[in-house]
Amino acid sequence: MNTRPSPRLAAGAALVTVILWASAFVSIRSAGAAYSPGALALGRLLAGSLMLGVFCLVRREGLPPRSAWRGILVSGVLWFGLYMVVLNWGERQVDAGTAALIVNVGPLLIALLGVRLLGDPMPPRLFAGLAVSFAGAVTVGLSMSGGGGSSILGVALCVVAAITYASGVVSQKPALRTASALQVTTFACFVGTVACLPFAGQLVHDASAAPLSATLNMVYLGVFPTAVAFTTWAYALARTTASRLAATSYAVPALVVLMSWLFLGEVPALLTLGGGVLCLAGVAVSRSRPRRVPAAEPASAEDPSS
Repeated sequence: MNTRPSPRLAAGAALVTVILWASAFVSIRSAGAAYSPGALALGRLLAGSLMLGVFCLVRREGLPPRSAWRGILVSGVLWFGLYMVVLNWGERQVDAGTAALIVNVGPLLIALLGVRLLGDPMPPRLFAGLAVSFAGAVTVGLSMSGGGGSSILGVALCVVAAITYASGVVSQKPALRTASALQVTTFACFVGTVACLPFAGQLVHDASAAPLSATLNMVYLGVFPTAVAFTTWAYALARTTASRLAATSYAVPALVVLMSWLFLGEVPALLTLGGGVLCLAGVAVSRSRPRRVPAAEPASAEDPSS
């Protein structure tokens, strides 16, 4: 079903995704102070579902084919639903550095599951890039850790978030073989919204007391890091392996450090900056390709020395 557009379009889509996902961490910090984890997830998904539904109507996408529904349902429940709730909850229990460190196990899990379940190749450069980026993510996490602020519950929730993130990505990949990126994202978002409906009462309660800035941040999370970024992610995922795209997501911690510096005035420590540089270096390594060795010229029929 998918055509073969320029690889630059897929790379551009991945870039949009990591920038918007990085911005989500800044918005979650604002909205999370006024909204409970489940209410924030549901509000974000409602805004995202509305935007994606409009996109689908304008483009006349229609329903996904039956063969795509298994992946849509699994990714909708795990990634759009459970992941968003447990991540919001986990970040209330542990400091930001610990949460970032644990959740960034996700791309490694995606790579391993992609090799095992999807048959993705694992070239040495991709493996090396993942290792370098993970080292950078660990460095960022340790440098931001508050020390002693982590609970067993919070760590467990972040582990669940990493597992549901990886499982959602891997289950989404087969659905993209027969459905468009917009269809897969839209209907997975619908599924996640339905899964979070038990938090509707809490959302109404929180919205009545929340400041306008927190509500606007929740809407932003739904429109851009959800509706736009999950669609560009699916577009890129349909055109590359889950392992390689997961490595690209390691640019998120570096961008979060930069955005926190610019928008929240949180000056990063040298160790944090070093970790961000490692994350970006690992992404560069994972997306690089080995140089092609020029073919040897055929030997002349005559020996020039004769």
